[in-house]
Amino acid sequence: MVTFIILFNVKKNKITEIAEQLAEIPEISEVYSVTGNYDLVAIVRTKTNDAVAELVTNRLGTIHGIKKTDTMLAFKAYSQHDLEAMFSI
Repeated sequence: MVTFIILFNVKKNKITEIAEQLAEIPEISEVYSVTGNYDLVAIVRTKTNDAVAELVTNRLGTIHGIKKTDTMLAFKAYSQHDLEAMFSI
C-alpha cells in the first residue's frame, strides 16, 4: 500500500463541491477542508505509484476549480491503527 497526501488550492466558492467530487474517487480515502495555505487535503491510498500518477495527472485535471496541487509521498506511518489491515481485501 502506498499513501500520498495531496494538498489543494481551489476556487473559494467551489470548496464544498470539489471536496465532494474528490471524496467519490475510490483511491481517496479522506478529504478534509483545512485552514492555512491550502483549502483541501486528501489522503490517497493505492497499490502502486503509477496509480497515483494517473490520478494526479489525468483525473484531477478534469475537476474544474482546482488551481494548484502539491503531492507528498508518505514514507512511514506512525499510528496506532493498522491501515494495511483496514484497507486490504
